[in-house]
Amino acid sequence: MLTLLVVLTALLTRAEEPVCRLQGRPELPLFSKDGDIIIGGIFSFHDNFIDDKPAFKVIPEPIKCKDLNFVEYQFAVTMIFAIEEINNSTDILPGVSLGYKIYDACDSIPLAIRAAMALMNGQEEGTLSDKSCTKPSTALAIIAQSGSSPSIGIATTVGPFHIPVISHFATCSCLSNKNEFPSFFRTIPSDYYQSRALAQLMKHFGWTWIGAIRTDNDYGNSGMADFLQAAQEEGLCIEYSEAIYRTNPRETFVKLVNMIKKSTSKVIVAFTSFIDLEFLLQELLLQNVTGLQWIGSESWIIDMQLASERNDKVLRGAMGFSISMATIPGLKEFLLNLHPSDIPGNTGLNELWETVFNCSLNKKNNTAHINPCTGYEHLEEVNNQYTDVSELRITNNVYKAVYAAAYSLHSLFTCKSGQGPFANKTCANRMKIEPWQVLHYLKAVNFTTRTGEKVYFDENGDPSARYELVNWQVNKEGKTEFVKIGIYDASLPHGQQFIMNNVSIVWAGGQYKVPKSVCSESCPPGTRKAVQKGKPVCCFDCIACAEGEISNTTDSIDCSKCPLEYRSNYQKNRCVLKDTEFLSFGEIMGILLVIFSLVGVSVTIAIAVIFFSYRDTPIVKANNSELSFLLLFSLALCFLCSLTFIGQPSEWSCMLRHTAFGITFVMCISCVLGKTIVVLMAFRSTLPGNNMMKWFGPAQQRLTLFAFTFIQALICTLWLIISPPFPNKNMNSFTDRIILECDLGSAAAFYAVLGYIGFLAAMCFVLAFLARKLPDNFNEAKFITFSMLIFFAVWITFIPAYFSSPGKYTVAVEIFAILASSFGLLFCIFAPKCYIILLKPERNTKKHLMGKI
Repeated sequence: MLTLLVVLTALLTRAEEPVCRLQGRPELPLFSKDGDIIIGGIFSFHDNFIDDKPAFKVIPEPIKCKDLNFVEYQFAVTMIFAIEEINNSTDILPGVSLGYKIYDACDSIPLAIRAAMALMNGQEEGTLSDKSCTKPSTALAIIAQSGSSPSIGIATTVGPFHIPVISHFATCSCLSNKNEFPSFFRTIPSDYYQSRALAQLMKHFGWTWIGAIRTDNDYGNSGMADFLQAAQEEGLCIEYSEAIYRTNPRETFVKLVNMIKKSTSKVIVAFTSFIDLEFLLQELLLQNVTGLQWIGSESWIIDMQLASERNDKVLRGAMGFSISMATIPGLKEFLLNLHPSDIPGNTGLNELWETVFNCSLNKKNNTAHINPCTGYEHLEEVNNQYTDVSELRITNNVYKAVYAAAYSLHSLFTCKSGQGPFANKTCANRMKIEPWQVLHYLKAVNFTTRTGEKVYFDENGDPSARYELVNWQVNKEGKTEFVKIGIYDASLPHGQQFIMNNVSIVWAGGQYKVPKSVCSESCPPGTRKAVQKGKPVCCFDCIACAEGEISNTTDSIDCSKCPLEYRSNYQKNRCVLKDTEFLSFGEIMGILLVIFSLVGVSVTIAIAVIFFSYRDTPIVKANNSELSFLLLFSLALCFLCSLTFIGQPSEWSCMLRHTAFGITFVMCISCVLGKTIVVLMAFRSTLPGNNMMKWFGPAQQRLTLFAFTFIQALICTLWLIISPPFPNKNMNSFTDRIILECDLGSAAAFYAVLGYIGFLAAMCFVLAFLARKLPDNFNEAKFITFSMLIFFAVWITFIPAYFSSPGKYTVAVEIFAILASSFGLLFCIFAPKCYIILLKPERNTKKHLMGKI
């Protein structure tokens, strides 16, 4: 009982002392060095890991990695080189030594987070004197990582502790969100800019119908989302967008390759990592899918591992944006002069050495197949991605990231008392530096590297965006090289950011002609695009512009109407001035009408001369010679007034043609009406006790003629005063020409003029009809009746013909009606008399005329 009490007391006493214990196995760095300040590093020294399924009976074994990545080794050694360079410099952090701890994330998010936790907390166990399990972070800044997804995991983990993370190759635009990742920085531009650069590249070469492939992780999904948005802004269309990942079953890649083979797009944008693309390339090679134009993101477009002779069959001519090349003086020598014996305890270098030289540094574990390392191996004899410094693109980002952290620390150490950025203008305690203080100075970092490159971060922790456009071309030795063919600089004004070099480009399959990748061919000028139902906007039909509309650009969305005085040309790509149309004296129709008009005048004058010459003969006297001459005069005016309708309408011609027509026709009809009344009254007055002729003598006839004509003149005068006719450009009747015509001004006045003429003609017809049974030899009522029938027939048919005749033919119909009715009156009334006068003079006697009475 006493023993139990002692044990319980000891346990309770020990429980009062706080103890920090490591959960799980310790995480040891592959490279490490002590210093006054530790900078952490997390790199993926291996491409893959062995995914063992836990048995849930024992503690899972640590994740084992495989497939060494020589490029990541170069990144890590570059970080060590930069730190050593800073430690040996007197210009930056004098008297302060930098150390490092570099971990392997094995391209695994859990391992990346585990490494970040190790850099924050360390691996020590024990009792803390301050009765707390909190302590300052081991690393004041972390250089990590090469992928966006692991970087998101690291930034999310260390962000609440304000530990700055500087990535050299994480491009996801989501990492620019300072609310989620307040301590994240990077020396590589965001995919936001790369996506827009890719979209502008598509538009530059006229590729509007595109296939899209992405890695199914944060990098691929976010980058593709940015690209799709930029593509939509540029008017591009995506035929398909598919995701791949290295762990997908082969059926996934087979299905995607079949989709690529069936698609009509010839350009594929691949927002993938080089590892995931490698799996897709294997299937493409198996099915011999070649001739496609591949456009790559910076994650694989300059990867020498992909640029192999085997993949050249599929990827030759590929192009994409990459980080600019750089040079780092002294790096090559540092990389080649490393030896495991120089850095004891750095297990990462041991694995690199054993892999490169295929030997074993551990003599106890030598096997029959692996020889022990002799110690005389040298990296100068090796030619791989680790030793290749010909294109230090991402490697230079690692170099700049280390210097950015160093310059922020330099600003912190050189802070002068009373001028500090913290509360009460204080500076940081150099003996106890906090990560948030380093973070503060990192935001304001602005320096120039030894090669002249400026380094700074914007408010999102991003650098300025500048890319090189590279093209995969095969050199004389048969090796693929990345040829710079253009640049993209986001700092330039919009529209000038994409600049092409004057360098020949090799396209898909080694061709030298730009491939086409469109859903529908461009619509030429003169047509407009009509989107096909149920398809993207890049799939359209070309529809010709309607009459009077044009489009003068390629792929016009709609057609624009020409101004009223213009029409579209035959190609519908330009507006041309419409032809003006009117009945002119120079055309055949105008000449014929003038001839008929002059013939009518000539015949009228000839008849007048005949009547004047035979004015003393019975037949002229019996037919009221005075009214006959007035009728001939008015008929001559009727023939002449038709000439006013020919020629280009003017203000005076429009007023003259209608008024002259109305007045002369009334005068003509009035004369005929007068002759009819005189004949009728003359025979009525012969009855016993009837003395009607005294009211229809010459004076009364002149007065009647004047009265009838005055009424029409009054109507025309009011017409000209109130709303006279005027020249008008008729643009509505025809789309291809302008009709120059005379607008009536007042339609009511015009109808009044025609109506009055019709009223007089009707009266004349009725009276002539009543006088039709009078003695033949002394009566011309039958001829007047027949002439009035012709008059009515002409003008009744004139109405539909007038309204249905197009353009100048409307005027021609009106002239024809005037001439036809005038000729009808002339020949019906005067032709029989001229026949008797000239050909039958024996009948032109008083005895003959009085013979039937």
